[in-house]
Amino acid sequence: MSGKTIALLGQPNSGKSTLFNGLTGSKQHVGNWPGKTVERKDGIFVHKNTTYKVVDLPGTYSLSANSDEEVVTRDYIASGEAELICILADASQLGRSLFMLADYVGIQVPVVLLLNMMDVATAQGKKINIAGIEEMLGIPVIPMVAADKKQYGALMGYLEKSDKKADILKSDTLERLYQSGIEKEFNALKALLPEQGIDIYTVSWLAVKLLEQDKQALTLVERNVSVSEFKKVNQIISGIPNGNLRTGDCKFQWIDNLVKANVVSKQKTFSRNRFDRAATSRHFGKPIAVGIIILGLILSMCIGFPLMGLFGALISAISSGLAGWLLGVGAAPFMVSLLCNGVLTAVSFALQMVSYVFGISLVFGLMEEVGYMARISYVFDNTMTKIGLQGKAIMPFLVSFGCNIGGVTGTRVIDSWGQRIMTIALSWVVPCASTWGVVGLVSGTFFGGKSIWVVLSLFAVAFLHIFITYKIFGRSLNQECERTGLIMELPPYHKPQWRSLLGSVFNKMGNVLKRALCIIICISVVFWLLSYTPDGNVANSIIYRVGTFIEPLTRIFGLPWQLFVAFVASAMGKEAALGVMASLFNTSGIWTAIEGSSGVNTATLGTSLIATISQPEALAFLFAFFFNMPCLMALAATAQETHSMKWTIRIAAYYILSALLLATIAYHIGLVIF
Repeated sequence: MSGKTIALLGQPNSGKSTLFNGLTGSKQHVGNWPGKTVERKDGIFVHKNTTYKVVDLPGTYSLSANSDEEVVTRDYIASGEAELICILADASQLGRSLFMLADYVGIQVPVVLLLNMMDVATAQGKKINIAGIEEMLGIPVIPMVAADKKQYGALMGYLEKSDKKADILKSDTLERLYQSGIEKEFNALKALLPEQGIDIYTVSWLAVKLLEQDKQALTLVERNVSVSEFKKVNQIISGIPNGNLRTGDCKFQWIDNLVKANVVSKQKTFSRNRFDRAATSRHFGKPIAVGIIILGLILSMCIGFPLMGLFGALISAISSGLAGWLLGVGAAPFMVSLLCNGVLTAVSFALQMVSYVFGISLVFGLMEEVGYMARISYVFDNTMTKIGLQGKAIMPFLVSFGCNIGGVTGTRVIDSWGQRIMTIALSWVVPCASTWGVVGLVSGTFFGGKSIWVVLSLFAVAFLHIFITYKIFGRSLNQECERTGLIMELPPYHKPQWRSLLGSVFNKMGNVLKRALCIIICISVVFWLLSYTPDGNVANSIIYRVGTFIEPLTRIFGLPWQLFVAFVASAMGKEAALGVMASLFNTSGIWTAIEGSSGVNTATLGTSLIATISQPEALAFLFAFFFNMPCLMALAATAQETHSMKWTIRIAAYYILSALLLATIAYHIGLVIF
């Protein structure tokens, strides 16, 4: 069986990932590009005894080397690994989605243009002359709907007969535009470069990138010309401060000529209805967006929570039955507890996490599918720009109020990797729904009517925390000189393709589940080992001995050892803090408390807390708990989305240490107030 490698290239929202999922199905692998933190997705499919490897290249607007995504895309094309590059363009907005193709002109790697969303273009009354575009470009042009597998026939037919030596994109028309627009500098640079070009790049392509002061192109040219010639190159480009604008004008003129000659529109390309005008307006856009997000969040919970309860009950039943069977056959109690309380509980955590991810991914994926998500990013762009982020970052913050897992997974819509990690780091401070259950109980128990001031102080410090976090991580993740604004199209509204949407959601769930199981099982087993006792008495556990041993240190933070252990447990799940406090203050089994924290008798717990804990200590715990890392599942989701254990650990360590620092400050302020 023979094999071929093809790569998918295109701008964000071009349908590239939809086509990738449609071609490869479940046969996908997600990892990182070597030496980069940019996500790499590979997959395979078989067609007529040929195995095709598909590489989903990062979505970018051009092939300039201004970001990691653009660098890995260009390096991969230059590597020669792919025998064919498939460039996707949105047929419904052809004039706006062909810039990538214009930037590709002059690269000597076979390419085919896939005109996606032909159904939307047809609904808009557009007629596209496919044969005319093919003649002007010199490459095959294939109309399709990526979300509909029934329309893959033309692409499959082309793949059967494609020849590696054919289908090189014509460059003569665009080169004439360069000649007329920037003739002097363009010709001068071409004269200094090797006539045959360098590697896969023609001399014209290199000259254009030099005019744009592309750093990677400069390095490539420096290695292939003499020192004197390179000095002349630098002299030429230094005299053109806005070379990218001049080359961009030529590219857009080339696109306009292509579209005018081959696209006929019977009506407006995009008719904005009353709702869309309100949804993108200055005054009503944000309230509408917040309302829709809240409704989406509620719907996500309605979908995810029943699944979470189902998985929780199922694993609990399996655990009970398995424990009884193992004890019946004479298995050691230690091994029974490890398997049933440690491993299976971790599996339950992971499945419940994936349930919520399913609800969030389905609802907000649907919003993206119909075209509304772009509007949310648009209306919040000015607000998010004030802290150096894009408008797309608003979604993870708002979703995190329901669950931080959804906030973390929602960052994948952000184009820049640095801004994506920055957004994750900031979204961790947003209190999820479970946080308020503990905050409400502890603050109400200790401060009564004054608890509102405690809650307001938590919010005030949270805003300060966001500012400080941004200043700390922004130095390396989001430097001012490297920031990019929001560059995106507002796509027309269209009907969702349910099969494609569900395929994408289940693929995401599978990737999240794999990573979550590894991380959660490892940490859960460690915590189980520390808390296990043969008789179930917490006073005989390692964690009790460790807690009482380190209490002189935990007192520095204003936390008795019991509250410190509850703080540690809250990193596994915020709701676990209640169960651990109930266990430690009532001397019952700690792991059982973590599993069944929802069944805590809060009245009894409140009485025990007041008898043992002072108000300054309670205040210290609230700040430590509130600003601790969200939960073990959010940690796993962060590792999944960032593909970087280094940054995951950095963010987690930062939150744990800052939480303890804030607890210390709150404790000493509490001593003065109370």
